[in-house]
Amino acid sequence: MSVSSTTSWTSRNATAASDEIVTKWLFGIALLVAVMVVIGGVTRLTGSGLSMVEWRPLMGTLPPMTILEWQRVYQLYQASPEYQQLNYGMSLNEFKTIFFWEYFHRLWGRLLGLAFGLPLIISALTGRIPHGFGRRLFLLLLLGSFQGVVGWWMVKSGLTEMASVSQYRLAAHLSLALIIFSLLLWTGFDLRDGRRRPPSGYGLATLILLGITIVAGALVAGMDAGLLYNEYPFMGHRLVPLEYGEAGWLDPFENPASAQFHHRWLGALTFGAVVVLGLRGRNGSFAFRGNLLLAAVSAQFTLGIVTLLHGVPVFLGGMHQAGAVVLLGSLLALLHGTSGPIQRGQNYSPPDKPAGFL
Repeated sequence: MSVSSTTSWTSRNATAASDEIVTKWLFGIALLVAVMVVIGGVTRLTGSGLSMVEWRPLMGTLPPMTILEWQRVYQLYQASPEYQQLNYGMSLNEFKTIFFWEYFHRLWGRLLGLAFGLPLIISALTGRIPHGFGRRLFLLLLLGSFQGVVGWWMVKSGLTEMASVSQYRLAAHLSLALIIFSLLLWTGFDLRDGRRRPPSGYGLATLILLGITIVAGALVAGMDAGLLYNEYPFMGHRLVPLEYGEAGWLDPFENPASAQFHHRWLGALTFGAVVVLGLRGRNGSFAFRGNLLLAAVSAQFTLGIVTLLHGVPVFLGGMHQAGAVVLLGSLLALLHGTSGPIQRGQNYSPPDKPAGFL
């Protein structure tokens, strides 16, 4: 912790003990965001994302409590394009199943907002915001609030004649969630181990490559492209699918076969890049983080192939989404540990003596 000469009002009572509490809270919120990402993946895989056709940020906190309320939301869904085109004749009981996942997804988002927002406001009012971290924490609050708007913007794209969520908006929604997750983790490590420089060089390139691979996976999910070519490494007895290039310059984003092709080979490239980084890490002072990264990338790459071969069942698809978050977190942990310090202070631990559980 570096205490500036001018202590801000929100940090006037910050101590090493209060900073430790904030650190644990940030890691806990990061875990909640990771769970949120997995719930969102399951919501997509179960075809539940368009079951709630209205956005009620406050009133929508409670689920339908009476048969009349269930009939009301069911009738709203019956008037939607998805029901008319894809789920015509779905019973009320079947509707309740898909409604649950979308409701649970939104409820988790509300609880996550409270779990972050309320402690942050209390910490600010009591002057226990860690020195120099106020702007970053309130930026995270703004990003989290904006994520709710992006989520509804994504859902609205599926309440049209197309009856499917835009893969672009789905990718934007997932990307913002992972940015928030990354900032939470990095801030937690900064507080616990001392501020570090942002990733650079090979580490930054690997992080960007992983991000592109995950976004490519979101495009695959948005177009249900994982249901095509459930074989590996070939796609219809070819390395390059027959449909490749049919959509012109938008082919990578609007051709399901091309989207799957790019995701699978980006995944292979990412696997190689992360393995090199993990091997470097395990030979240094952060051997545990390097080994954790190697285990995470190996499990994720294997899980991706298994998920594809089985036609993307909900359980494996959800596990693959969870694996992406674990891999991202493991990569960030290693990058933070191996980055140079910005400034030394009370909470700084030198690279040869890593602190804490990672």
